[in-house]
Amino acid sequence: MPNIKSAKKRVLLNKKNNLRNRSVKSNVKTKIKKFLLLAEKKDTNQTQAKEIFIDAIKSIDQAASKKIYHKNTAARKKSRLAKLFNKLSA
Repeated sequence: MPNIKSAKKRVLLNKKNNLRNRSVKSNVKTKIKKFLLLAEKKDTNQTQAKEIFIDAIKSIDQAASKKIYHKNTAARKKSRLAKLFNKLSA
């Protein structure tokens, strides 16, 4: 346990940021999983797939803008989703 006041504050801030980061990452993973499950179905509704795809991309972008995901990680995730979405569209 830290003795210096600023170190104590940093521990509290790290805990708070860790909770926020885990929450945002979990949210992104949930949206990605929802899109992947929809993509697995053979009788996929195109408009519903597009809505979920856009929602997943938006949440990835928001996480990247808050530095929760590295920009290359976000780009990779978005690219993989886009590739799958394009495959569904064709």
